[in-house]
Amino acid sequence: MTSEADAANELMRLAKQIAYHNKRYHAEDAPEISDAEYDALVRRNNELEAAFPHLIRADSPNTQVGAAVEGSGLQKITHAKRMMSLDNAFAAQDVYDFVARVRRFLNLPADAEVALTAEDKIDGLSLSLRYEKGALKQAATRGDGSVGEDVTANVAYVADIPQHFNGDVPEVFEIRGEVYMAKSDFAAINDAQMAKGGKPFANPRNAAAGSLRQKDAKVTASRPLRFLAHGWGDVSALPADTQSQVMAAIAAWGVPISPLLRRFGDTADVLAHYADIERRRADLPYDIDGVVYKVDRLEWQERLGFVAKSPRWAIAHKFPAERAETTLEQIDIQVGRTGKLTPVGRLTPVTVGGVVVSNVTLHNRDEIARLGVRPGDRVVVQRAGDVIPQIVENLTREIARASYDFPAHCPECGSEAVAEEGEVDVRCTAGLICPAQRVQRLIHFVSRGALDIEGLGEKTIQEFFDLGWLESPADIFRLRQRRADILSRDGWQDKSVDNLLAAIEAKRAPDGAKLLFGLGIRHIGTVTARDLFKAFGSVEEIGKVGLRLAQADESAIADVTAIDGVGGAVAEALGDFFHEPHNLSVWTDLLNAVQPPPYVSNIRESAWTGKNIVFTGKLETMSRDEAKAQAEALGAKSAGSVSAKTDLVVAGPGAGSKLKQANALGIQVIDEAEWANIVQNA
Repeated sequence: MTSEADAANELMRLAKQIAYHNKRYHAEDAPEISDAEYDALVRRNNELEAAFPHLIRADSPNTQVGAAVEGSGLQKITHAKRMMSLDNAFAAQDVYDFVARVRRFLNLPADAEVALTAEDKIDGLSLSLRYEKGALKQAATRGDGSVGEDVTANVAYVADIPQHFNGDVPEVFEIRGEVYMAKSDFAAINDAQMAKGGKPFANPRNAAAGSLRQKDAKVTASRPLRFLAHGWGDVSALPADTQSQVMAAIAAWGVPISPLLRRFGDTADVLAHYADIERRRADLPYDIDGVVYKVDRLEWQERLGFVAKSPRWAIAHKFPAERAETTLEQIDIQVGRTGKLTPVGRLTPVTVGGVVVSNVTLHNRDEIARLGVRPGDRVVVQRAGDVIPQIVENLTREIARASYDFPAHCPECGSEAVAEEGEVDVRCTAGLICPAQRVQRLIHFVSRGALDIEGLGEKTIQEFFDLGWLESPADIFRLRQRRADILSRDGWQDKSVDNLLAAIEAKRAPDGAKLLFGLGIRHIGTVTARDLFKAFGSVEEIGKVGLRLAQADESAIADVTAIDGVGGAVAEALGDFFHEPHNLSVWTDLLNAVQPPPYVSNIRESAWTGKNIVFTGKLETMSRDEAKAQAEALGAKSAGSVSAKTDLVVAGPGAGSKLKQANALGIQVIDEAEWANIVQNA
């Protein structure tokens, strides 16, 4: 079982990996891993975020869409309505769970029909087409979801994209879909490329993306590109009130949609359609990697809304992962910032579905024992389902050979390595004496989710640590005193040194929540750090609470645990941190070097801004999540428990101890109907 500290470390690595591969895929049209491999990275990230919601990072892949556009020479366009991504399903149960979540959020009966549309998920380049009075005015790639590239001139050469709509259409209507290259056209264009001595495209998606994102539209004109619509963005009006009917209208206007798009009222029928599409996959004229399901009723889509980068009302059901056999050559041990010893398997390189795999994570000592793997074993490798790739089967475990002995000492410092009672992870006991842990904690402090200091990457941290220039976070802000020393090092020039020092100086007033997260306190991820910062208003106040927690102050424990989503484990971890003299020294030293500004809410003002609201009992017209989202939209705080600081209690049927406590404290109590009136009129 993954510990919280290791989950935080793994989430940091995943955020970096996914951001890198997003850039390679969306911005550079040069992916290094397959879609299944990428999906597996995202799936592992989502599993960890679901298990440890308080560890969700500010740079979580679930807050990012695509990648920023840069260096293409094309003009940038800001989307009127953000282009979102989709959450993934990998099994039939995931789809049933999706429908169940929709019912819960909308507070529907368990047997209520949730009609879905289902269509094949084409593997192309996302595109937004803006029509005004029926005429195409602008075309833009997705980019990072907010800003894309202007390809208006280029889409004039895509035969499937009409320059004008047919029939009576809304004043403004943005169509969204995928530009793609048919398999046969891809084969022909690659043959032509190689005949000229040129480099062939890696796959149809790359060919389509590279062809559309040309500065010279004549190049696009020479490439056989196609388009399929799958939805819409900014609109002045909609021609119907369901997903299926609007898509039918789009088709009637002359824009192609998937010929496999269907509407189903039963989830079992949806899954049967998925199976049928999977069977026909190889015979389709274009590449697909799954099937997309969307809630059909637009009224429900509106209520369901969005979470971070994706809608609650849609999900992509991806096709299964692929497997291959290879040999496990050796097992290496890596030491993370929390001291965890993580085994990494080195494989004889093997191609799995077009991707060369040479490394696997073995997670921990127990996973090695479960698989019974030893260097020399033949193993089955899969590219999805966990942090990919992973070993799913040992083919030679029955062969007589000594089992693998997990190290009892840290490979970095030689200190004893043990697993605490109740934990499966083996950790180095040396703490900050271990150079691997000190370095990894410094790397975490400057990472994207924390202070995000550009130019201070892992190699630089390691170099400066080895030189004795960096021991603690505050030392980073003393590097300006070493300008001459840095300049004397290989690879450093005046400009690069000045850029680094400027990037450091720019973080003298960092975001308080990011600073707190960067310290790597156990159980305090980006979301929890933000919640603490919101609740106490400044890092100085958090420090005061931490000192009180270190003395087991009951009122401090109550103050922390009253924050919605923050429990006793966080209070204990914060108290433990401030109880350690070395940590106090690091904290004081750091706050002498930086001055984080107090928390300022960016939520819109209303009569309820800053108020604490508690929902209790059964809500009959909405889910608890929807009610909390409404409170947050009004600038209020949704608390989990009633205290003297509570301003309002919304009580539904069955409200118990919280209602009694509110009445005893004289706190205003209203019912669900009164709350709906507040939301409507705020």
